[in-house]
Amino acid sequence: MTTFEPFRIDIPAAAIDDLNARLTATRWPAELPGVGWSYGIPTSYVRELADYWRTEYDWRAHEAAWNQHPQFVTEIEGQRIHFLHVRSPEPNALPLVLVHGWPFQDFSEVIGPLTDPRAHGGVPEDAFHLVIPTLPGFGFSGPTHQPGEAATEHSAELIAKLMAGLGYDRYGAQGGDAGSFIVPQLGRIDTAHVAGVHLNDPITIPAWGDDGSGYSASDQEKLASMADWSSKETSGYAGMQATRPQTLAPAVADSPAGLLAWALDVVQTFSDPSKSTPDAAIDRDMLLTNISVLWFTNTIGSSMYLYKESKQWGAEVPNSGVPTGVAVFPGNNTIRGLAEKQNTVVHWSEFDRGGHFAAMETPDLLTTDVRDFFRKLR
Repeated sequence: MTTFEPFRIDIPAAAIDDLNARLTATRWPAELPGVGWSYGIPTSYVRELADYWRTEYDWRAHEAAWNQHPQFVTEIEGQRIHFLHVRSPEPNALPLVLVHGWPFQDFSEVIGPLTDPRAHGGVPEDAFHLVIPTLPGFGFSGPTHQPGEAATEHSAELIAKLMAGLGYDRYGAQGGDAGSFIVPQLGRIDTAHVAGVHLNDPITIPAWGDDGSGYSASDQEKLASMADWSSKETSGYAGMQATRPQTLAPAVADSPAGLLAWALDVVQTFSDPSKSTPDAAIDRDMLLTNISVLWFTNTIGSSMYLYKESKQWGAEVPNSGVPTGVAVFPGNNTIRGLAEKQNTVVHWSEFDRGGHFAAMETPDLLTTDVRDFFRKLR
């Protein structure tokens, strides 16, 4: 029988003091004038955010806010799993697991509307019981201990066992980024129990030899862009994490400024393209809270292992037959023809604002789309 231990976040004061001391002692590199973001994240921008992190950001306030939600830890196949389990006041709510990606996906803004729609302008028939696991290698799930434990396909197996341990015989699943690999895999390995799958900006990687025959003109354009993706500046972070995560890890684990620069450069790459900076797309304190979790738990290094260990990237995957909904946001690279080949897509939405981190950028749009999709499957 799976056992679940209640959990509360309580970062020692000494760890907060150490973070602030490291931020104060940061040795900043020289910066070229006038290059903007073309050389990567501007040092001046990182420096301003680092100063805010040290002098104005209040970790304790955000720690208390996270602790308002019921949290637990358990062990599955030797891996510690931290998760939120927020039950709806509505007795007929549908269980729903929310799966994050890299470097983070904060679901805090959708918890209230999804669990208690009556109190957030919705109808009680759209309520969900939420399970929000922290993936292996991230945050309070702690680092992984063996090669392969961070792979997306392994995470799907752990989440299926977590939902069974919680007693949920029928549930939905939602995810983006790495979650867009894990959630469909849940549908493949736990088909009898997964009512439906909802994805935001799913990552669709064509198999070798896929020439786009039969795809729309828009899909073919995206396919051509992806074929040349490895030469693009946006692929640098993924190439490093997929090949040399242990080489990068000491730099971002030892320097909070380095961690801030690395994580926020990725946020800038994939957030709403109409926004000029990461904290224009996502609330500044929300960004720093998620980065602080990676810092305090010293899991930025192990969080990158999923890029090295996952076998689903570019693999031919079978269609589970589970009803699937897709929500795409500006700047997405989702190839619809490939998404429909790999999934039984019965719901497709396109939005004119937001980006890859939908739960953090446009929680209102994501909430509405999740409600609309699962309403047909209850």
